[in-house]
Amino acid sequence: MYCAVAPQRMDSESRDDRSAAGTGTAPHPVLTKYYERESDRRSFVSALFDSTARHYDRINELGSMGSGRFYRRWILTEYGLHTGMKLLDVATGTGLVAQAATSILREPQAVVGLDPSIGMLRQAQKALAIPLVQGRVEELPFATDHFDFLSMGYALRHMADLGVAFRECLRVLKPGGRFLILEITPPRSAVGRYVVRMYFESVLPRLMRLGTGSAEAELLVRYYWDTITHCVTPDVILGALRSSGFVDAQYRARVGLLSEYVGAKPC
Repeated sequence: MYCAVAPQRMDSESRDDRSAAGTGTAPHPVLTKYYERESDRRSFVSALFDSTARHYDRINELGSMGSGRFYRRWILTEYGLHTGMKLLDVATGTGLVAQAATSILREPQAVVGLDPSIGMLRQAQKALAIPLVQGRVEELPFATDHFDFLSMGYALRHMADLGVAFRECLRVLKPGGRFLILEITPPRSAVGRYVVRMYFESVLPRLMRLGTGSAEAELLVRYYWDTITHCVTPDVILGALRSSGFVDAQYRARVGLLSEYVGAKPC
């Protein structure tokens, strides 16, 4: 297994994502309790994920109430991932979605994990024998038409610009390939929203502080909930997928909390 840091593109293209015309659609507004300006977002998020990487799997397990492992494998299969494909897991974190994909594809080299956080990649490297690359979704270091399937698990809220990111994802997909985004969306009902909010705002942060002794882990949980509640609506995300060139873009919510977005690259 290996972890590639600051890689070059695999093709001759070399550009900064800023040269692409962005949509100006950030996934959520500036959250001033954590950072002052939009330009500070990336450094704040990188530092937060680097400092909490060793606790992330525990946070995820408690946040999903133990259902995450089954759900990740099932949903990848549900949306068409099967042996013979090559998958890129964007913003792979500690590799939880990539691990599910590997169990389906049965070939570690068929799954590539990408993440901007070196701390997260080092954690993923402990559990996965797959190629791991440090990089950002806004500038993917892979050739055009390279992957059959892209996945992104609970990381849409950390992008800089939905349009730039989605166009990069479209570029590296093969014609007919699918892009699956997993997210968390607050329940629509007042009761459901109150229960989930209390869990994420009060219960889970205290559990993380007691269980890890880490103030950063507690902060990550609180930041997570704030990005969830301030995230743009599903209609905006679907619109960004479609305007970026994806076809058959669809949205589905399960149990009032788990959200799935899927789109395909035109053949």
